Amino acid sequence: MEIISWDDFTKVELRVGRIVSATVFREARKPAYVLQVDFGDEIGLKKSSAQITHLYKPEELEGKLVVAVVNFPKKQIGPLMSECLVTGFHNDMGEVALCVPDKPVPLGTKLL
Repeated sequence: MEIISWDDFTKVELRVGRIVSATVFREARKPAYVLQVDFGDEIGLKKSSAQITHLYKPEELEGKLVVAVVNFPKKQIGPLMSECLVTGFHNDMGEVALCVPDKPVPLGTKLL
């Protein structure tokens, strides 16, 4: 594991957003959803591709708070331009469980 400085960590903008829509990403090579995530007035709405189809259905995702990196450069994923990275953890089966706040917090709040 590489040790990073506090300054390195503070450069990463990990923010809370609310998934406002989740649709099947039909053009993806691996099963994925296209997520629209609202990060509040300061950051706004951003799109992301998420390979979380094993543990979540689209209707379960709408309204869910998530933690995402919002200051990576945009990334082309097939026909989608991904604008943020929604975070999660792999379980023993290789499935991704989302990283979520366990209590309500304002949209756009930065992880400290």
